[in-house]
Amino acid sequence: MLDLSFKQDRQLDVIAMGRLCIDLNANELNRPMEETMTFTKYVGGSPANIAIGLARLGMKSGFIGKVANDQMGRFATSYLEKNNINTDGIVIDQSGAVTGLAFTEIKSPEECSILMYRDNVADLKIDVQEVSEQYIKKAKALLISGTALAKSPSREAVFVALDYARKHHVTVFFDLDYRPYTWQTEQETAIYYNLAAEKSDVIIGTREEFDMMEKLIADGPSNDESTAKKWFSHHAKIVVIKHGGDGSIAYTQDGQSYRGGIFKTKVLKTFGAGDSYASAFIYGLMNNMSIEEAMRFGSASASIVISKHSSSDAMPTVKEIKDFMNETKVEQTQPI
Repeated sequence: MLDLSFKQDRQLDVIAMGRLCIDLNANELNRPMEETMTFTKYVGGSPANIAIGLARLGMKSGFIGKVANDQMGRFATSYLEKNNINTDGIVIDQSGAVTGLAFTEIKSPEECSILMYRDNVADLKIDVQEVSEQYIKKAKALLISGTALAKSPSREAVFVALDYARKHHVTVFFDLDYRPYTWQTEQETAIYYNLAAEKSDVIIGTREEFDMMEKLIADGPSNDESTAKKWFSHHAKIVVIKHGGDGSIAYTQDGQSYRGGIFKTKVLKTFGAGDSYASAFIYGLMNNMSIEEAMRFGSASASIVISKHSSSDAMPTVKEIKDFMNETKVEQTQPI
């Protein structure tokens, strides 16, 4: 039997922690960045997108992070507030740091890329003293993502938040969100990812992200089953391994596995799928759905978001997801 529970006497459902920045999505489609002239501004960052997705689904979300003392920082914070996300955990940087920017290139639905500006960004400057134990105590769950582990002092702040979560029985979701351009070496990346995963209850990532984490182990796991088993020896109760167009598999601590397919849709761009999947999957788990139902809910949400121009603005409501699922068939996947 799956032993995943949430304290029902908490004020907030999920607090997300980490990157809160700006996405500038290309308006001119099917062309390279060099020929793109105009962009539309959205709030971005994987944990921010997940918090927004959860709020759209009716969950009480909060956020821990640091924003620049500039127009973009104020825009991002204001956007969260307008989406009914608690911002008590957001700190304003006073050191002159800037807001991270992500320019997107949409050459085709299959060929999309992101050009990141991450030098001296505020979100990586959140300090241990700026993480409130009392704030984390208010939540049923804490969501962390890998990008916040890339540099100090942010990485230390994440580990303090994890310790607070474990101390106060706050369920931990770890969205791997591996961005190689924010790290110095693969060895450094694997070390800190492993340390965070050891403290997490639910781990969500792609096969490639799990492979990155296992590079430190010479004779380490090379398939989904052995990967999941490794994390079940720590705190993990669910491990979700995503295989892109081939769907995903969720493994549970009680020895079960569940395969999830994908919903056919008209794809505009590929980014945003992981964040929308995570928000809807977490919603499902926290609202008494079975693993299979939560995976289907996540897949439907992902298909909705990749058919639209934005990630954060496109996060769907419960009704939108249910309507989409009623109208769209799940594509059968091949054995992984």
